[in-house]
Amino acid sequence: MNQTYFIGVDVGSGSARAALVDQNGHVVKASVKELQTWKPKTDYYEQSSDDVWKCCEHVIKNVIQSVNPSHIKGIGFDATCSLVALDKNGNPKTVSFSKDNNQNIIMWMDHRAQVEADFINNSSHEILKYVGGKVSLEMEMPKVLWLKKHLPEQWLEYGYFF
Repeated sequence: MNQTYFIGVDVGSGSARAALVDQNGHVVKASVKELQTWKPKTDYYEQSSDDVWKCCEHVIKNVIQSVNPSHIKGIGFDATCSLVALDKNGNPKTVSFSKDNNQNIIMWMDHRAQVEADFINNSSHEILKYVGGKVSLEMEMPKVLWLKKHLPEQWLEYGYFF
């Protein structure tokens, strides 16, 4: 009988991690790769979606190198509540005053959008009832509003946020 495996991938604040787990729930192999983080100002935390993807690729390849890929029956991902910005062609688009397109993630712990979070919360919009009555500045919408307000040149070039 062939062994069955599953892969779990966790993209955290400081690293991407993967675990190869057997059908009995035992971790067969695990791998960790640190992510690059920029801190251009107090309370600003930025990352690169290309770096995140490369780190995920690295840890997954590392954990599966000794098993037959046909025995892998599933893969699951989880990640932080950060905001990724892409241009209209799906390429990384800066979220930074540096204008470096490698810096295209505003991390969950980035608190630059406090004013925007307060603005949304003070709106009393009925949509707030679906998010517990208020948004956190760690959520995406205050960050998107911050980008529109503070990076107007880049704003016209954004195509996707996730």
